Amino acid sequence: MSFQAYLDAVETKTGKTPRELLDEARAKGFDAPAVKATVIVEWLRDDYGLGRGHAMAMVHVIKKGPQISGKHVGRAGSHGDASDVLWLDGKASRPA
Repeated sequence: MSFQAYLDAVETKTGKTPRELLDEARAKGFDAPAVKATVIVEWLRDDYGLGRGHAMAMVHVIKKGPQISGKHVGRAGSHGDASDVLWLDGKASRPA
């Protein structure tokens, strides 16, 4: 599954775009450097029912932003992403 596909699944599971969850995490102070991934994973599990893989995709966005490694960009297959910048504003609004 591509990184973007994980975020799309997060939106499907939670009903919130990754941007909305990011804003919520920032309001809780989860983007602070001292906050561990475990705290964020537990919040997403308890409040939204997310599993570890989907929660860890959000941890990356919360702690590091939407930029990802170009390692899989443009590669064919299920792990390939179209861009090294993740779209956070919802599946329906993503440019083609």
